[in-house]
Amino acid sequence: MSSSAPNVKHQDSFKHQDSLPWYKNYMVVIFVIGMPALVVIACLWFVYYSYQIRDSVVRDDWYMDGKTLYQDVSRDKLAYDLDLHGKMQFTDNGTIVFYLNYPEQSLQSGKLLNGEPVTYPDTLDLSISHATDIKKDRDVVLKHQEGNKYSAQVDIDPVKAKYYLQVSNDGKNDWRIKDVAKLPRAEVSFNPLTVFAKS
Repeated sequence: MSSSAPNVKHQDSFKHQDSLPWYKNYMVVIFVIGMPALVVIACLWFVYYSYQIRDSVVRDDWYMDGKTLYQDVSRDKLAYDLDLHGKMQFTDNGTIVFYLNYPEQSLQSGKLLNGEPVTYPDTLDLSISHATDIKKDRDVVLKHQEGNKYSAQVDIDPVKAKYYLQVSNDGKNDWRIKDVAKLPRAEVSFNPLTVFAKS
């Protein structure tokens, strides 16, 4: 009889543990509730962080045809055909001066290389796009001053960084000239894309 008494006591202790509600068991709190809750919180944080550091929208002439993306390079091609060049100067007070340079042949004949008369548009569009931070992008209008000179006022971030520059005309001759440069700097030159020389 004395040998069976310890076994009865041991069984009673197990019964006592089994009688506890499941939510009072610390293993349930840690592994069944705590771990999934931690994973959900971590996922929500990563979603929020990914949204904060998302890439900027590509600023270029892309269009969708069915399910395929195409880039429209007709404006770049026209700038090459007209042999357009430009020079942009940056001053310390935030003024940008741009010079639109037609080829000597056009200036002498008074006609562009496509046969239309040489004219200087009243305004040109200037797009200054930061390579990684959309908050530092600037879009301004260059106003015609005299001759081939245009100017605008723009505030560029003082921290030197890579920018994509684009000067475009949305008039009858719909062209654009582009360059990539680290700003701020004193001067940037624009030339038509040489890739069209092979076509």
